[in-house]
Amino acid sequence: MKLQKLILASTAAVLAIGTGSVFAQFKNSEDAIKYRQSAFTVMANSFGKIGAVVKGEAPYNKDEVAKNAAVVATISSLPWQAFGPGTEGGKAQADVWSDNAKFKAAADKMQLAVADLNKAAQSGDLDGIKKSFGAAGATCKGCHDDFKKK
Repeated sequence: MKLQKLILASTAAVLAIGTGSVFAQFKNSEDAIKYRQSAFTVMANSFGKIGAVVKGEAPYNKDEVAKNAAVVATISSLPWQAFGPGTEGGKAQADVWSDNAKFKAAADKMQLAVADLNKAAQSGDLDGIKKSFGAAGATCKGCHDDFKKK
């Protein structure tokens, strides 16, 4: 219940701030880095739980997969505001800022893929979940390959 309230509050904050080229104000780049890394950590945790089911390492529990997919889909809109001007650093490559259009396109592609995963998870269609999980994972990998320091 607390997690759901946190997700709803985070979503409300994002909607209040807006999307697109509007970036949250951070005291310094370190705060922005911590913020985006935290969002990615939460996403990775829930995504990993779905991955364990997809790989057959954990039993399929429709409600748990649906909950984790909802977390991933909700949090997927949060990290991007912490990649604005003056937030350089962390594990992000300079291309995030120098080729921002490509970075934004990759972020948008990931958000669409995790929305599809969430839709499949909410339906309970395990085959659809597996297919959508693979597509979502590919978008994550693509962004890591292109924009994350090794």
